[in-house]
Amino acid sequence: MLIDVHHHAIPPAYAAAISGLDPIPGVDYPTWSPEQSLEVMDHNGIAAALLSITSPGVTFLSADQARRLARQVNEYFASLVAEHPTRFGAFAILPLPDVAAAKEELAYAIDELGLDGVGLLTSYGSNYLGTPEFEPLLAEIAERGVVVHVHPTTPPAKDVVNFGLPPSLYDFTFETTRTAVSLLFSGVLDRLPDLQLILSHAGGTLPFLAKRLTYGPTIGSYLEGKPPADLIGSLRRLHYDIAMSATDFALPALTELAGSSNILFGSDYPFMPAWHTTENVEGYQAYQGWTPQEREDIGRHNALKLFPKLAARI
Repeated sequence: MLIDVHHHAIPPAYAAAISGLDPIPGVDYPTWSPEQSLEVMDHNGIAAALLSITSPGVTFLSADQARRLARQVNEYFASLVAEHPTRFGAFAILPLPDVAAAKEELAYAIDELGLDGVGLLTSYGSNYLGTPEFEPLLAEIAERGVVVHVHPTTPPAKDVVNFGLPPSLYDFTFETTRTAVSLLFSGVLDRLPDLQLILSHAGGTLPFLAKRLTYGPTIGSYLEGKPPADLIGSLRRLHYDIAMSATDFALPALTELAGSSNILFGSDYPFMPAWHTTENVEGYQAYQGWTPQEREDIGRHNALKLFPKLAARI
């Protein structure tokens, strides 16, 4: 029975807040209910799903409105987990880029509501997660031992050519790569070795680019002696879900980089439809590069090690 760490929800308060907007340009925004998720999970052998809010989070609101909506969403998540304790966990949403408010909501969501982790976007405004202003929050998250699910969002640069295509089709993978690079070369991952991150969609393009990224000092001598101290080692201690990525194209490179112990199952439901959850499960089951024990770990046990609250409930 699988544990799905990349499973989105659209709580009623959030659906009302984005009504009439175009939250992710070019993307057909789905409808959602807990019952729909449970039906898809039952059909695909998914024992439990960790729910999260995807792009644009609460960034489209004023600071006060963002704080209120984040609180509403997190309390909804807590009530849903209480109603279905063996089927759902949840990543809290934080009202970034307001770091002080995010710290306050982190404490409430983890200490009072008992949520399983936090969900962050790859960027807020024009700042990626390696930006210095976010490090105090990441340090507190690391100190608490809270797991972070990192989800891409629409590129902040307004002059990026999109060829008339939705950003989630391909640009999301580059956004995940950009935020990981910012964390690597800012030294955040070196300074926060206990920070537990799950990168979406097999880490974007990181498995393909991992070795290339080590050539920084070769290309620009000013990078000599600067972080990361061990780029490949830093990437290998991160976690990666396989939402939209359970294919023979992506899994060999990801497995070579991360090893089976740092890979997790993900579906991306409902932003990818129910039939894709089935397709991703089938790809996960069919991939020949894992032993049976590795496949079982990726599908279930790796997630339960990361999320002890969920493990205790199920």
